[in-house]
Amino acid sequence: MKFEIWGLSGSLNTEYEHQMPDAEACLWRRINAFDAACNRFRSDSEISRLNAQGGGVVAISETLENAIDAALVAGEVTGGLCDPTVLPALLALGYDRDYDELRQAKDVHASTPVIPLGLSAIHLDRERHTVELDPRCQLDLGSSAKALIADLVADDVAPTGGVVVEFGGDVAVRGHGPEGNWVIGVSDSLFVSGREPRISLAFGGVATSSIATRTWRVDGREVNHIIDPRTGTNAESVYSTVSVTAASCVLANAFATASLLWSDQAGYHIAQAGWSGRLVRHDGTVEYVGGWPPDEEFSL
Repeated sequence: MKFEIWGLSGSLNTEYEHQMPDAEACLWRRINAFDAACNRFRSDSEISRLNAQGGGVVAISETLENAIDAALVAGEVTGGLCDPTVLPALLALGYDRDYDELRQAKDVHASTPVIPLGLSAIHLDRERHTVELDPRCQLDLGSSAKALIADLVADDVAPTGGVVVEFGGDVAVRGHGPEGNWVIGVSDSLFVSGREPRISLAFGGVATSSIATRTWRVDGREVNHIIDPRTGTNAESVYSTVSVTAASCVLANAFATASLLWSDQAGYHIAQAGWSGRLVRHDGTVEYVGGWPPDEEFSL
């Protein structure tokens, strides 16, 4: 099945047909829970209330706790480059509305760049199920949250058979498909021709991050949605797109995103972590690192 939400497309496939009804129900249960907990564009969401709190200890739902925890893990494994405290920096770049609305705007005015406060501004108590943010700290969990949804749905469905969940370019795989390992297409753009490179996976995650696909215009220049926490403004990289395979979709997403910020050092960091990557430069040159799976043949 295919679906769309939050301006993102996705798909869900199972090894056996009889798995699909429960798998679909699980997918929408998770999406609805994360929408209520983590959607910063909803004024009534849990994260919007948390961001407006201005400090203090707040009891949080299991869904928001899991999302914050995943974001902290992503930040820790990337040396802070995947930073969930980037919301003020995103707002300064004009990302104050849903992306579908933002991309239709002819031009947006930017404010002075804001340096994110970083992981140390988040105090998550997993025993008491509370979180405390430093004053002025505001969270955006969008990137790691969609990867986490893919992982959670895949984990939920896996006991009944193989499953693959794709959500906005992030893919979680558990088990086999009807004809063996799942075959995953890897696209460098939002346009899918059906002839993109394809790889075979049986477990884990693959994620793609790009500075060329989710863009808008600010004060006459094009910017992207990936914030460099070292500068408070949008990422600049020698690569336009990076795809990473890892043990989970959350980890794959974290390393794909951070690789755009690591730039020329991305291959080293991916390999050191034990993952594999496909890195595409702006001129289309493709580089591979860490045993990236070979392309699958097309069935004509």
